[in-house]
Amino acid sequence: MRPIRPSDADGIQTMHSKQSPESIYLRFFAPLPVLPEKDLARFVQVDHRDRVAFVMTIGEEIIGVARYDRIDDTAAEVAFNIADAHQGRGIGSIFLEHLAAAARERGLEVFTAEVLPQNRSMLQVFAAAGYEVSREFDDGVVAVRFEIDPTEKSIQVQEAREHRAEAKSVRSILHPGSVVVIGASRKRNSTGNLLLRNLTAARFTGTITVVHPEADSVAGFPTVPSLDAVSEPIDLAVIAVPAESCAQVVRDCAARGVKSVVVISSGFAETGEHGLELQREMVATARSHGMRVVGPNSFGLANTAPEVSLNASLAPFLPDAGTLGLFSQSGALGTALLAAAKTRGLGISTFVSAGNRADLSGNDLLQYWEEDPATATVGLYLESIGNPRKFSRIARRVSQVKPVIVVKSAFTGRELPPGHQVRVSSLSATALDQVLTQAGVVRADTIHQLFDVAQVFSFQPLPAGRRVGVVGNSAALSTLVVQRARSEGLRVETAPVSLHPEVHAEEFAAALKDMYADPAVDSVVVTFAPSAGAEEREIAAVLADEAARSGITTVACFLGVHGVKDELTAYTPQEDGSRAARSVPSYMGPEDAVWALARATEYAMWRKSDRGRYPELENVDPRAARDIIERNLAGVEPGETVLLGRDDTRALLGAYGLEFLPYLTARTVDEALAAADTLGYPVALKAVHKRLRHRMELGGVRLNVDDPEELREDWAGVSAVIDSVLDPGDDHGIDVQAMAPPGSACVIRAGEDPLLGPMVSFSLAGDTSELLDDVAHRVAPLTDVDAAQLVRSLKASPRLFGYKGLPVMNMEPTEDVLLRLSALVEAFPAIRDVEIQPIVVTESDSHILSVKVELEASADRIDSQRRRMSGG
Repeated sequence: MRPIRPSDADGIQTMHSKQSPESIYLRFFAPLPVLPEKDLARFVQVDHRDRVAFVMTIGEEIIGVARYDRIDDTAAEVAFNIADAHQGRGIGSIFLEHLAAAARERGLEVFTAEVLPQNRSMLQVFAAAGYEVSREFDDGVVAVRFEIDPTEKSIQVQEAREHRAEAKSVRSILHPGSVVVIGASRKRNSTGNLLLRNLTAARFTGTITVVHPEADSVAGFPTVPSLDAVSEPIDLAVIAVPAESCAQVVRDCAARGVKSVVVISSGFAETGEHGLELQREMVATARSHGMRVVGPNSFGLANTAPEVSLNASLAPFLPDAGTLGLFSQSGALGTALLAAAKTRGLGISTFVSAGNRADLSGNDLLQYWEEDPATATVGLYLESIGNPRKFSRIARRVSQVKPVIVVKSAFTGRELPPGHQVRVSSLSATALDQVLTQAGVVRADTIHQLFDVAQVFSFQPLPAGRRVGVVGNSAALSTLVVQRARSEGLRVETAPVSLHPEVHAEEFAAALKDMYADPAVDSVVVTFAPSAGAEEREIAAVLADEAARSGITTVACFLGVHGVKDELTAYTPQEDGSRAARSVPSYMGPEDAVWALARATEYAMWRKSDRGRYPELENVDPRAARDIIERNLAGVEPGETVLLGRDDTRALLGAYGLEFLPYLTARTVDEALAAADTLGYPVALKAVHKRLRHRMELGGVRLNVDDPEELREDWAGVSAVIDSVLDPGDDHGIDVQAMAPPGSACVIRAGEDPLLGPMVSFSLAGDTSELLDDVAHRVAPLTDVDAAQLVRSLKASPRLFGYKGLPVMNMEPTEDVLLRLSALVEAFPAIRDVEIQPIVVTESDSHILSVKVELEASADRIDSQRRRMSGG
């Protein structure tokens, strides 16, 4: 999809000529076999402001066009024309979504349309879009009118459409009925040959075709010289040809109607600029034909479902079928992930290696796994997150039904492996940590930890609470478990049971029964050290049986047993006559067992928690805010920033119901005295320059100035500091501001982070918070619970709630400020930074003292209402 161009005239005429008389009549209200040249010119020549039009293409063929024409300052008429062969595919809904976004950016508020009553499909597009649509029937035509500001329903409609489309595209990749291998050599050690042998060894249930221009057979498979020789439909192409040839191969696949391609070949963006251009050409070709690309530089993919049995990867083995979905961005680590899963006895449902992640990403897989019945737990190894805001949004939704575990390297994007093109965060590494926590995602530091916690999710029920019971035959091991459990935020309210080292199986079983029966126990950690008593296998069998009967979350540390083993598995009969396996995961050390249990518990508590609601904010005027932003950015070059003046800053915050204490800037003591008379004593004096502002310890701030005499004295003191610190050309002004009531000074920042999207941050004022990185971060939009947690998640937050006799501050007004700033930066990605420093929190209210707002021209956001397309 792209903006229309004058050169599209022939393509529009061609599409029109293929339309049925009925479709033409519904669009133009008259028979019109050929578009008149005058009308055609008007259709393709638009100003991209008052007249906007988009086209949808497959390759070079135009299959749809949509447009709006401005009627007046706030309204525009909208119209669509979809090729007959592509009607009913949701193209009209996509057009409407993009047209509305473009119209809002240009100040429009309302769309109108005239539709014939029999054009039910077009009327359905408007009705299903989620807007409040009004209809009037007059003179045989239905006049439709609706406001285009996003509504809760319209956003839900868009996200649902996105979810369906992306999940379906991934399903077509992982459930192919036919696979073609392109680039398989007769050399046994070649990549293509290995892929072909792995496909065969997995007993793929579909058809396999090998394309080779010369050989009659490869790895025992007969070949065809080209894709043109393949008669049946092709779902998936696995490509292992040199990078220079990939774009042409993908072009051939597109011409043949292949749905998706997996590009194993390397030599793309990871090699430099030339490789990046090859990668972009290949992906652009695929996208123009509606194809998905896995890779390039991919390790491949797999689906263990018996009805598929697909191993289109370089792994010569696969774990058994199971419920763990695995995504790896690194090709090299693909083998390590699969080997680790197999070693631990963890079965997988599906596996995908995205390589350079030029198209298919972890977000796409999350969309698929959310509803995939074969996947109960998701594990992701990410080297970069191209769209973290979208990841957070989708992961928060998926985490409500399935655990999501992430191993993330290069946290802020500064240490990316070659081939990954992402933005760099301006925040500390803890920001993304907190975003993951906000979304309910389990963070693992290593692949080892990913599988540690995956073992719990795959084979045990979620813990009902934080209370842990401990049973073992070693007092030393039990002590380690208790200490680690408490450090991880778990509670040990029942005394640990330390049996004698030579314990017998019957004694162990009795101790387990008692622990599982304790109402103060939500989960159990079992340790066992080999001794002269019962054999390890006996104790394992007892534990497996008792844990399965109890239904209580259990993890174990059997020294020398790692993973999920048969000796720790119990099989319980089901009503249908089958037997269900329930395994207790075992860990090499007690610390690993407790760490995994703690992460599973945190996730279980998040899943049961109230995550709040998005409040309906009063006194909000987005159009006034948009006018201020667009006026200040008019004529500013892309990438440049603009610091808002005082009046516009006040107006912008006022548009979202926020006010700050008034202040006046003075250049002389007489101006300062006049400002103080206007504002009223007591006042504060603050150096304007950023090197001294907010720096009381440097002498740039004086508070509680009660009268003119004290003001003269303090003015002289601040001026002396300014003269000694600043250069002559710096701003030597001093702000005079009304004093806020005494309270705790805090800092709020919000804005569009290049990597994480719209972020809101909160901390106590002062260098200590910055030096110790005691800053709380959340991604916008915030719920009321997000805002409350934001101010309470700081290590220093007890200072706001009565620590050692300090007054208890009323944080509700500050939480309201956070919610309003969240809404502001969520709506306007051009806001690079809003810095409130300080906001003074008191026992009754909060007072904003100083605000700085910085805008960035052409600031765009991935995953937003705003759309950026090639060609316009």
